[in-house]
Amino acid sequence: MSDSYAGPDEGEAVAPEPQVPDEPSYDPAAPAPLGVERTPTGNAEVDARLARLGDADHLATDGHVEVYEDVHQGLRDALTALDARPGPPAPPGAPTPSYNRS
Repeated sequence: MSDSYAGPDEGEAVAPEPQVPDEPSYDPAAPAPLGVERTPTGNAEVDARLARLGDADHLATDGHVEVYEDVHQGLRDALTALDARPGPPAPPGAPTPSYNRS
């Protein structure tokens, strides 16, 4: 035998190597909630659309586009509906817009 052998002598107990506990792996590509709070606006339709943004928290990045486009379209529809609703009647004697270009 050689003097350079550093192993245990015959009959000597071998201590096991310490085990390093598995650390939870971090996957940056995994879906994770952003934790952004959404403050209610008071408009049920708008609040429902904003709540839908939470659906993106559980999707991979490539699924976000569909949610964002859906929310964006819904918010545009809500704004368009505001223009279509009749407003309060104009007070009597109020000037009316004139589009006559003479």
